[in-house]
Amino acid sequence: MPACDTSEGYSASFAGRRTFTLRPADLDAIKAALPNDPAIGGAYRKLIAEADKALAAEPASVVDKRSIPVSGDRHDYVSLARYWWPDPANPNGAYVRRDGNTNPDIESDRFDRAALARMVRDADTLALAYYYSDDRKYAAGAARVIRTWFLDPATRMNPNMNFAQAVPGVSNGRAEGVLDGAGFIAAIDAAGLIAPSGALTPTEMTALEGWFSRYIDWMLKSPNGRAEGKASNNHGLWYDAQVARFALFARRPDVARRIVAAFPGQRLARQVDPSGALPKELTRTRSFHYSLYALDAAYTVADSATCLGIDLYRAEERSRSLRKATDYVAAYRGRSADWPHREQVWPAAMLDRLLVRADDAWGPGVYPRSIEGQLLLRHRIAPKPPQ
Repeated sequence: MPACDTSEGYSASFAGRRTFTLRPADLDAIKAALPNDPAIGGAYRKLIAEADKALAAEPASVVDKRSIPVSGDRHDYVSLARYWWPDPANPNGAYVRRDGNTNPDIESDRFDRAALARMVRDADTLALAYYYSDDRKYAAGAARVIRTWFLDPATRMNPNMNFAQAVPGVSNGRAEGVLDGAGFIAAIDAAGLIAPSGALTPTEMTALEGWFSRYIDWMLKSPNGRAEGKASNNHGLWYDAQVARFALFARRPDVARRIVAAFPGQRLARQVDPSGALPKELTRTRSFHYSLYALDAAYTVADSATCLGIDLYRAEERSRSLRKATDYVAAYRGRSADWPHREQVWPAAMLDRLLVRADDAWGPGVYPRSIEGQLLLRHRIAPKPPQ
């Protein structure tokens, strides 16, 4: 199995493609199976249809939103907190929180959240279409999407989340908004996947690394970034997942190494109990969903750790471990009625996706699941974060 090598990712065994999540063996197996596997062929045709649609669209940008940030700079990202609503008792007053109930206004064109999600989706789709089809037009499309969001002076995002997850009447931007950047993990791999095409020049790639280096500095030094790093639930885990991965991409492995080294004591010992449960997630109205979501972030940190030669999948701290946390949720596969905590909609597919990753770490065949994870043509690198 090809190894991920620090800030070079899988490039040495992937024809120069500097990816960190997308692995050469998985994608090569899918590509080899394309001519003979009807299921994969059908997924491929759907992928190409979506890529063609993305090619025809104007790339998403933060400057397209209808609102203007309090900074006065349209290049600053702005989003609305997911579970906050106008107060029926005081419609003109501060918003109030309704955990588990999404305010649909978060996706409106007053904010940047939907645009960020489309950027990530289009970059990922176009990069995969290029890899599987060898048609350079898809690489050029992915480069255009990435260039528009991160590099073009007229349209690029400023490297901060100062105004993310705002709550009217409460805050212009919160620490929780750092979570909105989780999708950038996919954009990094999209940039790596199209490398052989030359659609992003070496100068542009260096500039993209520089953007993420500045963003890391914001995450490490800003009040919102520092507060999110101290969070003791899924937010803290996703903070670690982002900083470690962005640091690898930005060629700052020392930063990634600090995150990874602190993970057993900072996260496992404090966020997982001896049974394997994640207590902070169990208090939510979507408790099983958020348990899986937190583990998704933890696995992402562990995957980055492998690039540094460190095995977090087998790390244990005070009898807490990722393996125990995985066993805890895996025990409820097919047993939703037995889950003793609140859950609005049982996330069966989300559990299966996690167990596919668990099989990679401890398998094969350790955990039962109903999807063919090794040949999932359209798997997403990072989920759309539900705050």
